[in-house]
This record gives sequence, structure tokens and C-alpha cells, in this order.
Amino acid sequence: MTSQLDPNALAAWCRIPAEALETHPDRKIPLVIVDQPADVHQWAGRAMADEVKANNAAGNPTRWILACGPTGQYRAFTEIVNREQISLANVLVFHMDEYLDWQGRPVPPEHSFNLRTTMDHIFYEPVDSTLRVPLEQRFYPSVYDIDRISADIERVGGIDTMYGGIGYRGHLAFNEPPHAPWNTVTAKQFRNSKTRILPISVDSIIARSVRDVGGLSHMVPPMAITLGMKDLLAARRIRLLVETGEWKQAVIRVLLFGPETTEYPVTFVQSHQDVRLVIDRRSAGAPLGA
Repeated sequence: MTSQLDPNALAAWCRIPAEALETHPDRKIPLVIVDQPADVHQWAGRAMADEVKANNAAGNPTRWILACGPTGQYRAFTEIVNREQISLANVLVFHMDEYLDWQGRPVPPEHSFNLRTTMDHIFYEPVDSTLRVPLEQRFYPSVYDIDRISADIERVGGIDTMYGGIGYRGHLAFNEPPHAPWNTVTAKQFRNSKTRILPISVDSIIARSVRDVGGLSHMVPPMAITLGMKDLLAARRIRLLVETGEWKQAVIRVLLFGPETTEYPVTFVQSHQDVRLVIDRRSAGAPLGA
């Protein structure tokens, strides 16, 4: 696939100083820059806890789509929940995605890249047993009933907030830029994409292997199941979190200033009514210098 971005415009976006981003007149979505990655985690953990508290006080459920990356906000969140004794009894969690083996089957629970097991360890189990999200209110995409999770989202009245990260090439969940050589996926089709099974891009496999297993790409499962863009974009609020430094500096600039394009799927949030990007100062840096 040949890039459709204007290279001169891209270079110009990548020279904008970090300190100019939050107030830049051409910025397309709201942006919050904090000092350190830990500050991103604390911001999100506090926002999640306050959302639950407000909904509990009003007698309303809290309905989330959550990503298993970044994950630091979950420690911040669970610590607040335990300290302030916030009940999660009325929280419903829809998980974005899961790794699959080469035959499109779920990787076993003990696999180091099993996202469900990871979320059990970092999100559910650290919460006091009397406060936890009930088991029946935890939803996962299934290769055995691919449309069920979307039906469950509709059944509970939709999603209040989607909290997630951004991939190196701008993917949300595993909604990566389409590269199929024999068919065309239009922007409209991609925006309305549903839960599906797909091969993971080489970019994502390399990035994950470098971060987590010393570049041992053989360890990263080659396929995934993901919620589609339709469910993600239908959330009433979208909160995007980035704290990985140089890995994401370019995609942040495309998100803030570029067009909506399948080349960087996260750009489709630009037309959302309530979206916010929260990043640390290193991730806000200008890839080409100011």
C-alpha cells in the first residue's frame, strides 16, 4: 500500500514543538500532556474511578470497553477502588481483543500473551473481593460466536467510555490498516467494521516482541480477534492513552493534524463528539525536531 499522506505536510506536523500541541489552532482533538508515563496512568485511573463513583451515586451502570495496553492505569485504578471502597458491582466491562494461534483458536490461558489472563491479574484480582466486577459482567470477543459481544453491548444500552491505547500504525484494538492486495476497504467500510478474526501485521508483532520478549517474535501469536471500529466509535466517550515515548510520536502527529484515513485508523476518532488524548511529555516530542 502506498501512503496517501502528503509527505511535506507530515514532515511539518512532525516539527511542531511539543509545547505548541495543546493550543495549536489546527489540532483536531483535545489533548492533555502530562510529565511522566506514571502521570498518564494516574490521570486515567482517577478518571475511571470518578466515573464509577458518579454513576453509582446516580444509580446508573458503568459500561466500558477496555484495552489490555497500556496497563499502568489499572494499578492506579484498583488502588483507588480499594482505598476509597468503590463498588464495581454495577460495572460492565467489554474487552477489546484477544490473541489467537495460527489456526485462529484462542491461545491457552497460561500463554504469556493471553490477554484475558493478563486482565484477570492486573485488573480484576487486585480489587477487594467484595468490590469486584461480577464474573457475569465481564465480556470477551469469542471466535465461537463472533457477533455475540456486539449484541451484548446493544443489550446493555451501549458503551459509556472506551479507554485504550494507540498502536504504532494508529490501530485501535487490532483494527490495523488493511493491506489486502486483492480487495479495497473503503473508509466507510472500515469505520463500520465489525468484530472479526484477522492476521496481525508484521509491525505489531515486531513492536510487541521488542517491548516484551527481547525481540523474540516467534513468541507473539500471529492472529487475533478484535472488536470492530463500529463498536469502538459508538462509545459515548473515547479516552486515548499514550506513554511509550518515541514509538508513538509520529502517529500522535497524524492523529492531531492529519486526515481521517484507514492508513492510520485512530484518525477516525476525529469526528467523535467526546474524545480526549492523554500523553506524557516524551511521547509529545517532535520526531523531526522543532
